[in-house]
Amino acid sequence: MAEVLLFHHALGLTPGVLTFADRLRAAGHLVHTPDLFEGRTFPTLEQGVAYAGNVGFDKIIERGTRTADELPRKLVYAGFSLGVLPAQKLAQTRTGARGALFFYACVPPTEFGSPWPKEVPVQIHAMDADAIFTQEGDLEAAQMVVEAAGQGELFLYPGDKHYFADPNLPTYDEAAAILLTERVLGFLATR
Repeated sequence: MAEVLLFHHALGLTPGVLTFADRLRAAGHLVHTPDLFEGRTFPTLEQGVAYAGNVGFDKIIERGTRTADELPRKLVYAGFSLGVLPAQKLAQTRTGARGALFFYACVPPTEFGSPWPKEVPVQIHAMDADAIFTQEGDLEAAQMVVEAAGQGELFLYPGDKHYFADPNLPTYDEAAAILLTERVLGFLATR
């Protein structure tokens, strides 16, 4: 059983994020799902990103790292899109990380002032034609992280959707989401 700290995307802590967490729990894992937006949810990516920008991305990351203060160090850090920011910071900088799972996003390891720790395994999942992932630097950052990790995997699924694993959104891709979940459960089974 792995213990996972899972951060939501820019739409907030939505039913789709909670559904994903419940799938991991059904497989026997302990999953924490903090609300970085303090109860707010948004219907569009643009509105959620605007809210995060108004609050401050550093503040959003800080909210996530404060959540970890109450938890053990041997965690798998996971994040969907915007939630990758606190997940990646914690996986890179907090000792004891058991692994990292990044969905739809990644930032260069230099963003958090230290190299990716070789002992922290990572999986990164995105669609191969998602313009946000492939054209805004996330793909290159993901390649850097995977290369630096002793055990790193980058999974690119066919398609152009950003939130493709959230069953409550019109961007949902069932086949890709099922494969993503299988890969994540395989990863967690070894943590």
